Amino acid sequence: MKKLLFIFFGAGTLIACNSGANTHTEASPGTAVETHSQAGVVDNISQPNVVQVAIGSADHSTLVKAVKAADLVTSLSNAGPFTVFAPTNAAFDKLPAGTVEDLLKPGKKDALIDVLQHHVYVGVLKAGQLQDGQSLGMVDGKNITIKIVNGKPLINGKANIVASVPASNGIVHVIDEVLTPAQ
Repeated sequence: MKKLLFIFFGAGTLIACNSGANTHTEASPGTAVETHSQAGVVDNISQPNVVQVAIGSADHSTLVKAVKAADLVTSLSNAGPFTVFAPTNAAFDKLPAGTVEDLLKPGKKDALIDVLQHHVYVGVLKAGQLQDGQSLGMVDGKNITIKIVNGKPLINGKANIVASVPASNGIVHVIDEVLTPAQ
């Protein structure tokens, strides 16, 4: 039998009426209560967030695997706004052999997080807003630099933006190189 929950707002008061038995679970002292983040919301109507954009792209399976291994899905699914420079699988393939596999090891999680956070800027920057000589502070605390070559942005002197996809919590710029933080 379906249970209905009605919520009425009136005169600054929230009133909830529940038909049927109690539907909420109370935790006893010392027990964990399961909570859900934006990452767990299923919504096939709204514009996808930056993580959902990557998940929906066959060209970003390596990035998605890395974001999951670094436990960053929830962070990147939240409100943002974020500008994500998203390397393709082919970009990861350009790294020295074994680099990706090494970063995906549980003992390398901090290094993986640093690399991934070097691809995230807090705020929304469309490709047309990027300027020659611009320096952007990334989530990892380091900067990337923008150079305009033939009217198009080049990130850190090597990464080209090959596509841009708006998301509900920012924008995803698909890039053809992995941005490595300066040591």
